Amino acid sequence: MSLDAERFSAFRLYELFLPSLLQKRVVRALGAFDRRWLRGAIDRRVRAWEERRFGKTRHAHPMSLFEPEEDDGVLTYSCASGAWIVRLPYLGELDFYHLDERPAKERRRLMGFYAECLRRHLCLNGATKTHLSKNPIFAGRVESLLEAFPDARFVVPFRHPYETIPSLLELMRLAWRMRRWSDAEMQRSLRVLAEQSFHTYRYPLEALARHEEAPRAIVDYAELVAEPKKVVERVYAQLGLEITADYENALSAEQERARKHETTHRYRLDQFGLEAGDIHARLADLFERFGWEDARA
Repeated sequence: MSLDAERFSAFRLYELFLPSLLQKRVVRALGAFDRRWLRGAIDRRVRAWEERRFGKTRHAHPMSLFEPEEDDGVLTYSCASGAWIVRLPYLGELDFYHLDERPAKERRRLMGFYAECLRRHLCLNGATKTHLSKNPIFAGRVESLLEAFPDARFVVPFRHPYETIPSLLELMRLAWRMRRWSDAEMQRSLRVLAEQSFHTYRYPLEALARHEEAPRAIVDYAELVAEPKKVVERVYAQLGLEITADYENALSAEQERARKHETTHRYRLDQFGLEAGDIHARLADLFERFGWEDARA
């Protein structure tokens, strides 16, 4: 959906850490100067830094300073972003996920700051656009989002838990190892994160069921990967959005690329002390709903 640039505005990674509009405009002006007068010399140096910084984790989570990223990052400097779980070995004691369970005053303060960040960004990208947010951690903030944005539309993707849960745990374990966490700290935090994953599957559907007026689209991730154009067209119809000619062409190109893509990621549940039978038992209705295979990993 981020390819639909005429309709949507999204934060690029570098923009999450530049709260001022002036800062962002200076960076964009510098980029234009670099392209016109320096033949991309600054861009090449930045890309080389990106490779050194993100190269080790791109197989699990592709990252670039210039690509859309999870905009929960705008809360980093206020110490309210879920990204802090990468930096602090206190998962379970510090909770950045269950925002809906906090007192109303705390929720309003945090979401008010987030809304102000979005307002400023739309001022930069175009006030007539719609902000596009992709944040897995927002699965624990559905009620808070609806309080702050009553006209919000939701897309909730569901991927096979035998893939999703170990994928998340492997990504976090890699990040924690790079920061030299102890094995005991990692194991304790991985257990907390695995348990939180079950809430991630359940809670968005439960919260949205209390708000029948909120537009939503439920997406099977496997179908999205196989037929992105078909799925996005259905999502747009469910959310009451029209597809422009330019975006139609972009979707066709994405569809062609999807046919050539083959994932190389393979995850094992036993690496993290997980049992397929336990996961299936706790998410049995979702296994049935999405036709997930119940192969014992």
